[in-house]
Amino acid sequence: MRARWSVEVGCALLAAVLAAGCRQQTGSGGGNGLQGGRPPTPVGSSVGHGAQFLGVGECSSFGTTSFTEVPCGGERAAARVVARYDGAASGGPACPPATDFVLHISEQRPASDEDGDGVIPQGYACMRNLQPPHPGDPGGGGGPRTVVGDCVYGVGDGQVRETACDGSGRRKPQYQVVRAVAARSLCPASTALYVQLGGDQPVGCARRM
Repeated sequence: MRARWSVEVGCALLAAVLAAGCRQQTGSGGGNGLQGGRPPTPVGSSVGHGAQFLGVGECSSFGTTSFTEVPCGGERAAARVVARYDGAASGGPACPPATDFVLHISEQRPASDEDGDGVIPQGYACMRNLQPPHPGDPGGGGGPRTVVGDCVYGVGDGQVRETACDGSGRRKPQYQVVRAVAARSLCPASTALYVQLGGDQPVGCARRM
């Protein structure tokens, strides 16, 4: 079974919040964040072997033009599916916080395939690397979600991007999300930046580093 992929390793501009994990950030001065974000990049085709292409618990290889479903115990296995949803990521559930990157699967209706059902529905798989690094971990500098412990730096026009808190990224961190709350008024007085996280505690309180 073959499916076309795109891979999202994080939002280019953390200024738009999508249900599947992109973020909106605004500075302490208030106002609305500018909407940006980089669309998923097509990376070729993939082959699946199970009843569902890359179902939860299954693994993929990494490649420059394709991702292939492989046995998790094999030497080619690079990442495991931690959550799998049908439909577009922009309208679906958010990936778990530990997600390192998201694979987007385009709907395919081939004339024939291995299992005979003829359909690969549109969907997305939330992936976790089998080995470090884990950019989706707090402070890791990536992943599709902003979580408590993540660090960001400003890029102008009220926008910020995520970077590694330990300074190992291309840009040094300027702010760190230290608390998630239900409303801005619950952030501590030292808050320098408000970060929209989503969920039942949608506001991230970030301090200047």
